[in-house]
Amino acid sequence: MTALRLDHVAIATPDLDSGGAPYLALGLTPEGPDEEVTSQGVIVRAFVVGESLVELLAPTRPDSPVAVFLERRGPGLHHTAYRVADLEAEMERLRGAGARFLSDAPTPGRAGTRVAFLHPKWGAGTLIELVEHPAGGHGGQGG
Repeated sequence: MTALRLDHVAIATPDLDSGGAPYLALGLTPEGPDEEVTSQGVIVRAFVVGESLVELLAPTRPDSPVAVFLERRGPGLHHTAYRVADLEAEMERLRGAGARFLSDAPTPGRAGTRVAFLHPKWGAGTLIELVEHPAGGHGGQGG
């Protein structure tokens, strides 16, 4: 079994500026410029919290998963993400344990990562993301 560590917590918000205000007030620092993740239909603003991130997600199109989430549930916790060293191997291991993924293969994530999402019904009602960083990539920053 792979030793997992928290990569980031993602918060869905309709607007990055208003959604980010509480995190700025807490004294968190944005990791860098906002980044669009076309494969997920979101723009991401990441705040550094120790070795992890808080990522704010705002939809870039009305049919994106985050737009649908906001329509159904409103702003709030969207998913938790865990860093893995070998995404395909971890997906295979988890499939053997009965895990259900939202897609059959990894997709591009933010900051050069590759990601895969586990179905919320498998994750006790919580969407779980697995994140693989590129070799030599962000030494502890999210994806």
